[in-house]
Amino acid sequence: MATGWAGDGAVQEQIDATVKDGIERARRQLHTGPSLTHCEECGKPIPLARQKAVPGVRLCVSCQEAADRDEQGAGLYNRRGSKDSQLR
Repeated sequence: MATGWAGDGAVQEQIDATVKDGIERARRQLHTGPSLTHCEECGKPIPLARQKAVPGVRLCVSCQEAADRDEQGAGLYNRRGSKDSQLR
C-alpha cells in the first residue's frame, strides 16, 4: 500500500515503538524493596493484604488512585509526528 514518503513498515514500527515506550514507562514506575506500613502521602496505615499483594507499595489505595488519575493525563501524545498530528 502506498503511504507517501513513509516506508512500507513505518506504521507497524510506530505501533511497536509506542508499545515499547508504554512498557518501559510502566516498569520505571514499579517500586522494589520492602513495602511501607504507612502511606507516604497521607500517613494512613496500608493494609497488610495490600503490602503483600504489591511488593514495594508506598501509597494507600486512595492516594494511589489519585496518583494514577494525575499520571493518566500526562504523556499520552504521539511524539513521532504522524501525518494526522501535523494536520491538526
